[in-house]
Amino acid sequence: MSKDVSVHHYLSPLVGWLELRLTPRGVRSISFVDVPVNGPLAEGNPVLDGLVAQLDRYFLGEPVKFAVPPDFPPCTEFQRRVWEELRRIPYGETRSYSRVAAAIGNPKASRAVGLANGSNRLPIVIPCHRVIRSDGSLGGYASGTATKRLLLQLEGVHL
Repeated sequence: MSKDVSVHHYLSPLVGWLELRLTPRGVRSISFVDVPVNGPLAEGNPVLDGLVAQLDRYFLGEPVKFAVPPDFPPCTEFQRRVWEELRRIPYGETRSYSRVAAAIGNPKASRAVGLANGSNRLPIVIPCHRVIRSDGSLGGYASGTATKRLLLQLEGVHL
């Protein structure tokens, strides 16, 4: 791990532990983990403090439009366009993979949208859990469909 990345852990009442990786530029990744490997959250980091406050509100069931700076690892322009489109999906709503593909101007790229979703390192902040199949079924989720279902139910989405 690069020395400019700090690792913190957040305990969600809904999905358990989240590992938060931050750089001086913003949030690098959020991962669902079984057990944290280091100590508690450090205080005094404005990006971390903002992220934690927004996660607290989100897990209380409040609509949150996450306003933390992402620090994306190297990615393709297509992935970045997909992730930007995902951030436009309102809290409590879903979109199909094909609808996301059409929204970014590439209507035949629904499978590629799924692959971009799978490589999203900022789940919840970039809400890839809000993307479902055209038939209304969940589709995949890197942290499992049970977690995806819980996040959607928290947002009031009826499945």
